[in-house]
Amino acid sequence: MDDVVRDMGAALLGSRLKRLGERMQAGAARVISNAGLEVQPAHMPLLVALDGRALTIGQLVQALGISQPGVTRGVGQLVNMGLVRAETGSDQRHRTISLTDKGAAAIARAKLFVWPQVTEAVDQLLAGRSGEILAILAEVEDALAATPLDQLAAQARPEILSIRGYSDDLAREFHDINTEWISEMFRMEETDRKTLESPRASIIDAGGAILFVEAAGMGIIGTCALQKTSTTGFELTKMGVRKAAQGLKAGEFLLTAVIDKAQELGADPLYLLTNSRCAAAIHLYEKLGFQHDAAIMAEYGARYARCDVAMRYVGTGKGTGA
Repeated sequence: MDDVVRDMGAALLGSRLKRLGERMQAGAARVISNAGLEVQPAHMPLLVALDGRALTIGQLVQALGISQPGVTRGVGQLVNMGLVRAETGSDQRHRTISLTDKGAAAIARAKLFVWPQVTEAVDQLLAGRSGEILAILAEVEDALAATPLDQLAAQARPEILSIRGYSDDLAREFHDINTEWISEMFRMEETDRKTLESPRASIIDAGGAILFVEAAGMGIIGTCALQKTSTTGFELTKMGVRKAAQGLKAGEFLLTAVIDKAQELGADPLYLLTNSRCAAAIHLYEKLGFQHDAAIMAEYGARYARCDVAMRYVGTGKGTGA
């Protein structure tokens, strides 16, 4: 099986670092056990922070950079193990946490039999580059403290959707995307097969155009064609978006680009033929400036047996169609 977390690169870096930490801690746990200590690797930062001093829960949170519930849980476990004590201060509001004699002995043993061995093992693991890598981690931690990841992601806003023009290597995508929705909702007609099996001859070479919408990380997810049907007339046809891309508003993004392309080609009229079962698509067409048109139905509606809706592009904010 492929390593999904590694293959996703930066997108799953947090998961990869968590996985790496778990693997390293599993090994460290065995070193700790071999040293005769009953603590877990997660307890070690708490014991180190308390070595030679007493701290409140809040101070431990600051010193370790982890959540208060995590610190409170760890302290409770160490109290139960007899390694630390929790004493209430004079104001009754803050507890002071410190090592017991048993806890101090555990730290002393860790300094002799755990930390040197683990440090040497990590240095070997990192091929002598531990200083370099630790410096990089410090930079990442400082940057993340300054700006959380969600804010950085909002600032980046990479282009999720993009438009691509037709090329013969995309003919299969054009065929498969449209076959998917036509076969699911209707019956494939001869005019469908002719267009889908020979898009260059049927559309491109005849003066039309085919556009595709591509999503970052997903590839081609949708397509739409402009088929020239008269000197200036174009039918908007064979528009489909893969089910896996639902929720990305890829259909609206694609349709906007196709309308722009049609205007560039001087389409008059620009029309489409569809079926009332395609309610979501019809709503989108209406939103972007198509209106139901009886004249279009009369002139072109017979092209598809399934056609019971004909629409003409009039643009947004214009008058009604015929």
